Amino acid sequence: MKIIDKLNQKGIHISFEVFPPKTDAGFDKVLSATDEIAKLNPSYISVTYGAGGGTSKNTAKIASHIKEDLGVMSLAHLTCASSTKEEVGEVIENLKAHGIENILALRGDIPEGMTFPDGDRFHYAYELVQEIKKHGDFCIGAACYPEGHPESSNKSVDMDYLKQEHKEDDIRYLKQKVDSGVDFLTTQMFFDNDIHYNFLYRIREAGITVPVLPGIMPITSAAQMKRSQELSGTVFPRRFLAILDRFGSSPDAMKQAGIAYATDQIIDLLANGVNNIHIYSMNKPEIAVAIMNNLSEIIKC
Repeated sequence: MKIIDKLNQKGIHISFEVFPPKTDAGFDKVLSATDEIAKLNPSYISVTYGAGGGTSKNTAKIASHIKEDLGVMSLAHLTCASSTKEEVGEVIENLKAHGIENILALRGDIPEGMTFPDGDRFHYAYELVQEIKKHGDFCIGAACYPEGHPESSNKSVDMDYLKQEHKEDDIRYLKQKVDSGVDFLTTQMFFDNDIHYNFLYRIREAGITVPVLPGIMPITSAAQMKRSQELSGTVFPRRFLAILDRFGSSPDAMKQAGIAYATDQIIDLLANGVNNIHIYSMNKPEIAVAIMNNLSEIIKC
């Protein structure tokens, strides 16, 4: 079954994310965490490709394990910035050989010191989408950025972050990517739902009609907040900053508060008719379990 078929079904669909180990020594630990998350009966579990594609060799193995051994749909991430076109083709064929039907197409981070773009690499995610389609009948997902792409020259960080404009160029590039063959979108993390609702309005107005899954990141420590901001450039609302200021010095309290904050975001999204939600659980089954416990009766509605 393909993810788009699941998303089009009636009901609430919650998915989670795991990432491959940095070394082979950590493989079993990641599998153990994945097995625990799978017990929550998610709609699917996505498997990242690793920074610069460095842990990509295990993506297919874990995605296959999720599908074949755990009976849960899997989504394999694929980036192209760190690989040649030939290497990308080989990875796609390897995913096909493992029975993977769902791929999240990403440009990915440009490795430090690399000259990019060059003639032997895909420059943009839409080119990767086109390449994936050449290799078979995959369900293809892609990323979108409610607060603007981190590298976008159009990204305007206003003092009032709710007034950030999604410039015409950003929306046009997203539509180009979707029109290349994307079946669904997953957003970068955000921490104020009004940003997401504004983004949805703008892309729907531009004719982008595919399902959009809001990506929710439970922030459970001050260090994680700093990393998230560095990676995505997201803006944290005053409400969240107050939580960090009050509870950030206590790891247990901050973990509990971060889970509560993410749960509150999800409840608000569900109450406003957003039924497909992706949680960046990041190999932490205890956080996934806590959120699902908080939603145990809500997701039955």
